Amino acid sequence: MIELTRQRQLTHLRRLALSAQGLVQARPFGRGLAGAKKAIGHIGYVQIDTISVVERAHNHVLYSRVPGFKPEMINRLLLSGDIFEYWSHAEAFLPIEDFRYSLPYKAAIKNGQVHWYRTRDRKLMAELLARIREDGPLRSRDVESGSKNRAGWWDWKPAKKALEQLYMQGDLMVCSREGFQKTYDLTERVLPDQVDTSMPNTDELAAHLLDQQLRCHGFASQKGLTYLRRDKALREAMKALVSDGLAQHQLQQFRIKGGETFIARAGTLEQPLSRMRKRVSILSPFDNCVIQRDRLKRVFDFNYQIECYVPAAKRQYGYFCLPLLYGDKFVGRMDCKAHRKDGVLEIKSLHLEEEQLDQDRFVTALAEAIVGFCKFQGCDSVSVTNTYPAHIKQRLIRTPDLRR
Repeated sequence: MIELTRQRQLTHLRRLALSAQGLVQARPFGRGLAGAKKAIGHIGYVQIDTISVVERAHNHVLYSRVPGFKPEMINRLLLSGDIFEYWSHAEAFLPIEDFRYSLPYKAAIKNGQVHWYRTRDRKLMAELLARIREDGPLRSRDVESGSKNRAGWWDWKPAKKALEQLYMQGDLMVCSREGFQKTYDLTERVLPDQVDTSMPNTDELAAHLLDQQLRCHGFASQKGLTYLRRDKALREAMKALVSDGLAQHQLQQFRIKGGETFIARAGTLEQPLSRMRKRVSILSPFDNCVIQRDRLKRVFDFNYQIECYVPAAKRQYGYFCLPLLYGDKFVGRMDCKAHRKDGVLEIKSLHLEEEQLDQDRFVTALAEAIVGFCKFQGCDSVSVTNTYPAHIKQRLIRTPDLRR
């Protein structure tokens, strides 16, 4: 067991994690559509979220890694069959090459496991399938439109439940998206012919997750390897796989301060790393790099909680605070709201907590990041309401980038 205690070793570990996430190099996956496809393939999933005070999480995650990314590229990748939409640890866009690994969960749901709904209207599900088979793809709005007095084919709630059940159990797939309006079609009409549809066993699924997590994070805890997956058999298979990998010297273990143990491919800790650029990355609360909060605390010493689910009176940092990464450290968080009709990105609050910042250099880098982030929101100006410490506000709004 390797013990990592010195600051130099911990810094190396952080850079390893960020490099594996595609947050070190300027263009780790390339640009535009091709870069977005490669990024999803590497990091394994991009979580979908509905909150829209700033650009939605799935677009934000790709913006952070892919120069030239535009939100409409997600739907282009869906239409071309390069990605698909399904459940990872949450609703997500996934590389089409990983389709077969979604099959065990679909089969479990079809066989009675509960995901959203405990009861299912099989008659209505059959009617929906028949309509889609006969009439073609069905938009989610087709069962969501109207009021309580509508004279539609279905009542909204049962129809929506039936549609989601068919999707979760694998009879339907999302074939395209228009914003948050999904269009569903039969799986056999959506899935590209060359996709492997063989059902993996538990050991194969564990091997897939091990490869994915070590590829996109560089290293992982035993808990992180099956993050939020409540399948006891899968967790046991993962433990056996890791034990065998350690015995065969294909994997290595190391421990960091606080006693947390991590697993990596043999030789990972000896890899040379790219030089860290002193730039600011404004990340989504659902970014792959920060979503595992325990890992974030252990590795980066950053205690982060999203507060949109916290009562307003109890919020410390704001409704939707975005983690700020500067070099290889998380140095604060920024609560923003895009007022798209007015073209203004409002920085409602900026909290910095890193005392040893070179503030002149940091503020310049932050201003540059904010300008790009503002454009990504479809806004053309920035307003700053509060900063902590307070003197950062004047320094920030005086920077040339934010005066344009």
